[in-house]
Amino acid sequence: MARIGVPRALLYYNYFPAWKKYFEELGAEIVLSDRTTKKILDSGIKVAVDETCLPVKLFYGHVDNLREKNVDYLFIPRIVSVEKKRYLCPKFLGLPNMVKNLMPDLPPIIDFKKDLSKKSKDFYLDLYDLGKKFTGNYFKIYMAYKKAMKELKNYRQHLLKGYTPAECLDQKDKSHSSEKSNINIAVLGHSYNLNDPYISMDIYGKLNKMGVNVVTSEMLPESVYHEGIKNLRKDIFWTFGKEIMGSAYYLLDNDMVDGVVVVVSFGCGPDSLIGEIIERTYKRKREKPLLFLTLDEHTGEAGVLTRLEAFIDMVKFKKSA
Repeated sequence: MARIGVPRALLYYNYFPAWKKYFEELGAEIVLSDRTTKKILDSGIKVAVDETCLPVKLFYGHVDNLREKNVDYLFIPRIVSVEKKRYLCPKFLGLPNMVKNLMPDLPPIIDFKKDLSKKSKDFYLDLYDLGKKFTGNYFKIYMAYKKAMKELKNYRQHLLKGYTPAECLDQKDKSHSSEKSNINIAVLGHSYNLNDPYISMDIYGKLNKMGVNVVTSEMLPESVYHEGIKNLRKDIFWTFGKEIMGSAYYLLDNDMVDGVVVVVSFGCGPDSLIGEIIERTYKRKREKPLLFLTLDEHTGEAGVLTRLEAFIDMVKFKKSA
């Protein structure tokens, strides 16, 4: 049985249930890297160039962690686009090449390309090439894909019920949680920044301890994103940027939340633009409090906690007034 290593970083939080189901249906075993630690992050920083953003540095660290786990392959997909006329950040396009060039002596890399901006037949050909590494049975490959898509659909339905990606992947149960607070805070940002408790300074956990209900982009239906950005003069061609900005604009115009926290990583080009637009819009309308947090490898937990506490105090004061 082939052992496939999957780094617990980047798009792991978006697509892992589908990846796991697909490979297991083809008879492979999935091996995850360990949860993020200082050692893992430091190992990624050592191989990355200075201009690299924090999530990619962390990804390198998780790849390095998988060296010790005796895997036969590393799964590092080349994700170009997941919807028509929109694209992901260029780092996802070049990720397999970056890893190969910066980190020698790795196990073979499974470089699966996903580009839904083109004709769907190209995607199925790439999917078949991926499956041929494990079986020559086309029907088995196709059924593995169908089951993976069903698994992904179930995963996203759980997110819509109020679970964060990290809670779903860790199979946490909210059914016995305590009574909800009357303070609702939206936390917007890339899933790989928010759901890794090490680099996010456990922002979800800190807010929960403050008695706050957390709302994320994943908990909102896709129609919200389109509703939020419909009045923009130009379309957003970054998929994740559309989700973040669409959510922020939508939440500004309704009473679903009492405040918004936007989390970005230092060095992220798309985030620097989208975050600036969101911040200016909220300041101009002055209808809802906004906290803007920038993360990098030097971010201190005490500073994040202090800013969160001050922000929640302000939200509570505004709500009571």
